[in-house]
Amino acid sequence: QVQLVESGGGLVQTGGSLRLSCAASGGTFSTYAMGWFRQGPGKEREFVARISRSGGSTIYADSVKGRFTISRDNAKNTVFLQMNSLNAEDTAVYYCAADRSVVPTTTSAKYDYWGQGTQVTVSS
Repeated sequence: QVQLVESGGGLVQTGGSLRLSCAASGGTFSTYAMGWFRQGPGKEREFVARISRSGGSTIYADSVKGRFTISRDNAKNTVFLQMNSLNAEDTAVYYCAADRSVVPTTTSAKYDYWGQGTQVTVSS
């Protein structure tokens, strides 16, 4: 059983930056691909980014490509999401998730473990 705890959310102005972290415990972190998802007010949960087990491969949603960067530190059992040029559309609860499969997927149902989420609010 893997436990995931997100941190780093908060209130930021339009154009600002935030760095989210997700600390994992209870499993072998390097055997999981990791993803970030988000759910905005009144919206469905949506895929944001994914990183492979080694960190050598990443996938991004079109809406964040060029602004967000996913990375991981397997020695520290942590995955990060660097978010730049934030706008109101990025306001959401952000969740990290772990996937035991090596098959890249953006589908939330394919992920095995989830954190509780961290709120990101972008104000103008």
